[in-house]
Order: sequence, then structure tokens, then C-alpha cells
Amino acid sequence: MSRDHDLPEAPSRRLMLKGAALAAGALAATPGLAHAAPGTPEPAPESAPQPTPQKSRARTPKATPYVNPLVRQRADPHITRHTDGQYYFTATVPEYDRIVLRRARTLNGLSTAAESVIWRVHATGPMGAHIWAPELHRIGGKWYIYFAAAPAEDVWAIRMWVLENAHADPFRGTWVEKGQIKTAWETFSLDATTFQHRGTRYLVWAQHEPGMDNNTALWISEMASPWTLTGPQVRLSTPEYDWECVGYKVNEGPYVLRRGGRVFLTYSASATDRHYCIGLLTADAHSDLLDARSWAKSPVPVFTSNDTTRQYGPGHNCFTVAEDGRTDVLVYHARPYEEITGDPLHDPNRHTRIQKLGWKPDGTPDFGVPVADTVQEGA
Repeated sequence: MSRDHDLPEAPSRRLMLKGAALAAGALAATPGLAHAAPGTPEPAPESAPQPTPQKSRARTPKATPYVNPLVRQRADPHITRHTDGQYYFTATVPEYDRIVLRRARTLNGLSTAAESVIWRVHATGPMGAHIWAPELHRIGGKWYIYFAAAPAEDVWAIRMWVLENAHADPFRGTWVEKGQIKTAWETFSLDATTFQHRGTRYLVWAQHEPGMDNNTALWISEMASPWTLTGPQVRLSTPEYDWECVGYKVNEGPYVLRRGGRVFLTYSASATDRHYCIGLLTADAHSDLLDARSWAKSPVPVFTSNDTTRQYGPGHNCFTVAEDGRTDVLVYHARPYEEITGDPLHDPNRHTRIQKLGWKPDGTPDFGVPVADTVQEGA
């Protein structure tokens, strides 16, 4: 989400992706699982989808089409398929004042699933405003929710926070506030996501770096606990292309997908109107993910607004897996119209949407275009 707040004065200089800044010291943050592993429900290890024999393909019943929008007025969606076979959904609500959860046995079932409020904004003090982009992760036998929030008295002083629930059922038990994820600077930061790779847990997030002429860049760090960072904090990407700098100079909303010996990191760029879009970083799965040189950045966005399907500002995505356990699914939000009256952050109609994620012959993800709205004949 782009923000309407004043950034500190910064020298005008060329933005650079390479030579990423290393922020010193072990600092507090959080570990959690956040990756869609093609071919298996999360958090199972990666495996490639198995081809379907030609004869079987002819007999296979046609999959139920996805309903779109899946959930109306829910932005920054996060859907994870747990080992219990159920899909868990959370997202930003237009009032920015609470964290909600839904679950269902099917992706389409999330559309009509009951929604529970598991945490509400504080009346005063920290976590008192702008409750944004929650993500639900299962780590070490506990549930964690990562989200952004600001003090009620300073609504643009947005930081990253963590909730923990030790109960096996995230709709039960007690959500405990574990505190703020501390980074190298006390600056605007949000959109924390977490994933484990080759035995190491990482946090990736968006933050404004003092002295940089941008709103937010993407950062990565190892984690010492689900709410504590350790070691260097490395800048992976900063807005440098024109399509990343419309309205705001933004890289935010990161999410990881691993497949075929590569680690893909999607992110969102520009203001949250029709210019919002998805970019892509790619690294070899055996490379040092804390070395910015390991990551190649696409010079063009991989998912953008589409006039034909009437979907605008697609972004803040995540990935999950379909009911067959093999098909990758792209989850994102978009609006069904191009023009917005007033501040886009005050427009409530960023709807959660889902569609099949394809794969190109070279092994890279094929996002296609945001699909048109579904004509719904029933719930």
C-alpha cells in the first residue's frame, strides 16, 4: 500500500539494486513460514507437479472454476493451506482496525466462510492505527501473525508487529502480542513475510532507508526467533524503473515461491491505484540469499492492470496450492474499475482474487493477466 505521509528530506541520487546495503548488528525480528511449495500443500517440501497421462487427462473432471472476486473488500490477502487440509485466509480490512480469519476446505469456500475477528486495534498507543497486511504462519508448532501498525497518536509511524497463538486451532486459544520486529532503523516499515529455506528461516519486508530517495525498498535477514532478526540486513531491491515509481517510489508486499531449483520473490510497486503492479526477483536455490548479487530483477512488471478483463492495480500477492495438491495458485487483490475518487487508501474496493499460476518452458512463473470477474450463479 502506498502511503500519504511525508518522508524525510533525502539527497537526490541514483537508486541502485546492486551493492545492497548491509545494516549492522543482530536485531529483533521474527521467524515464520511463508512459501508456496509447488506440488504440495504448505508447509511441505518442494516437489514438481507430475504430468498427467494423456488418457487420464481426457477422463479427469473439469476443475471447479474459481469465483472472482473471492472475497470482496479484503486487500493484501494471505491464504495458506495447512496440513489439516484447510485453507486459512486473512487480509487487510477497509477500516484498518482489526485482524480477521476465515477457513474452508476449498478455495472457493473461503468466499462464504464465516469470518472471525481474532485481534482489534488498540485505542491508544502502539498498534493503534493502520492495521495492514496480516500474514498467518505456522512455525515450530505455534501460529504467528505478522502485520503492520502505527501508534494511534502518530498514524504514519508504521512498524511491523507479531502475534503468537500456541493453540493448534488459530480460531481458539489466546493471541499474545510478541512485540515489534526491530530492524536497523526506526523508520517506516511493513509487509513482513517469512520463509524457511535449506534449514534457515528468513524475514523479507519493506522499509524506508534513511538517506534514500524512495518510500520503501525490500530487505532480507535471517531470524533468531519468530519475532527477532539476527545478522546483517540486506537490501534486495529498491525502486529504480519507471513502473516502480508512479505516485510513490515503492517496493513492498514481498512473497516467496520456490520451484525447479530457484527462489522467486514477488513484490508490488508504485501507488495503490491502477499503476500498482507486481515485480519479480529470482535467485538460484543454492545461492546465498543474503547476497543481493544472487538475485536477478525483472526489468518489466510481471502482472499489471488489464483493460480487457477490467481489473486494475493487481498486487500484494501470495501463493498457495490448489485442492489437487499440485496446481499453483496466485492470490492477489485488484479493483474492478480504473478511476478512483480521492485517496486510493480510502477506497474500500480492493477485492481478493485467485487464479491458476502457469509456468513457462524456461521454468519461470507465467502470471498471465488478472482474470475477469466471475458471473456467479450461486454461492
